[in-house]
Amino acid sequence: MQHIPFVDTIKNAIPIHLVHESSFKEWIKGQSDFFTQWFKSNNFMARHGDICLVPGQDGNLEKIIVGFSKSDFWLGGGIPRKVPTGSYYLDTIFALNENIDYIKFKENFCISWCLGSYSFIGYKTKSSENISKLFCPQEIDKKYILKLVESIFITRDLINTPTEDLSPLKLADYSENIAKKYNAEFRVIKGQDLIKNNFPAIHAVGRASINEPCLIEICKGELNLPKLTLVGKGVCFDSGGMDLKSSSGMRLMKKDMGGAANIMGLANLILGLDLPIRIKVLIPAVENMISSNSFKPGDIISTRKGISVEIGNTDAEGRLILADALAYACEERPDLLIDCATLTGSARSALGPDIPALFSNSDLLAQELITYGKEIEDPLWSLPLWEDYLRLIQSKIADLNNAGTSSFAGAITAALFLESFIDKNVSWIHLDMYCWNNEDRPGRPIGGEAQGQRALFDLISNKLC
Repeated sequence: MQHIPFVDTIKNAIPIHLVHESSFKEWIKGQSDFFTQWFKSNNFMARHGDICLVPGQDGNLEKIIVGFSKSDFWLGGGIPRKVPTGSYYLDTIFALNENIDYIKFKENFCISWCLGSYSFIGYKTKSSENISKLFCPQEIDKKYILKLVESIFITRDLINTPTEDLSPLKLADYSENIAKKYNAEFRVIKGQDLIKNNFPAIHAVGRASINEPCLIEICKGELNLPKLTLVGKGVCFDSGGMDLKSSSGMRLMKKDMGGAANIMGLANLILGLDLPIRIKVLIPAVENMISSNSFKPGDIISTRKGISVEIGNTDAEGRLILADALAYACEERPDLLIDCATLTGSARSALGPDIPALFSNSDLLAQELITYGKEIEDPLWSLPLWEDYLRLIQSKIADLNNAGTSSFAGAITAALFLESFIDKNVSWIHLDMYCWNNEDRPGRPIGGEAQGQRALFDLISNKLC
């Protein structure tokens, strides 16, 4: 993982001044004729996200002016790669008649600067890259920022890593290192031991791969503390199984463990900040491949909860492995159970790549999470657990069908399938996410992405602590 781009001193650092677009005319009155002419020559009007590099009389870079017109978490994200390599610090924020929380504004600027410096270049033979660094102001919570950025980098790195280097057991090794870092309990159940320990659905999905399936478990905290369980879909590669994907549909399937990556990042943040809770992390990790012992369309498989499932489509494998993990999670009766998964294309059709679909068995809990997400610009959107749609995943020969025959409401029916494995007295949140940036944007380079992680942390820290 790359280093976080902070410096410890403003010595020799170049100042950055932020100017609100509506206050630009007033601000420029206080500038010298030289600087005023420079801004005019560069057509700089402090439009949102515009950057102006300002030289001194000696021709060297003296300061940077950045325009903004709204509260934008990602404002700092586009700067590190647009300015000369060096050290910088946030000097002034000029905004007249604007209601700005300056501490939060500076915090967001620093976080997004760090996220904008991210790159995944470890596989390049010539991978030296110089990144501009930022001084973190004393008045903001540097410990939180460092741990948050580290956690998002973990998520991005895991998603971006090729499957060859991130099989289920290699994901287990990575998880064990995180557990060791925080003196947490760790265990992994793999291969045939999944059958012996009653995780039949995880085994069925992953048994065809040469890389054994496993269930990864991390746990820390006393039993008398509020209990949080996090579950992440860890399909390290998804060929679709016997219902084989097309080559284009398979191209990004190294990211089908994006739910697990988000959960590992969130767990790192919670453990790193030592929240006073009992945390358990469960990652069912598999590769959905084809071989002579693949599970097949029409098969009926058992699950930990005792619910039988007819296989309507082998490419609806994520909900099967989550079913066993969620049933196991409920056995400890957590105060809050959260799962994250790259589960359905239907959620992306409904909400696009940037907004995870949120499902919960508590409308109040769902609204709380959405509110936290809005406050920190980490968006989510709630979809209903519409009970009547259970008819779409019924089976004539088993308790449920993992896919059903309808092309409608795919994200909802997938969530309803998962809800069948949740105990009624357990508060549950399910996020159906994409975990990938298809284009470069400030702070969000192409590749794996953490989604909902900041909002979930705020919900957890306020609700359970």
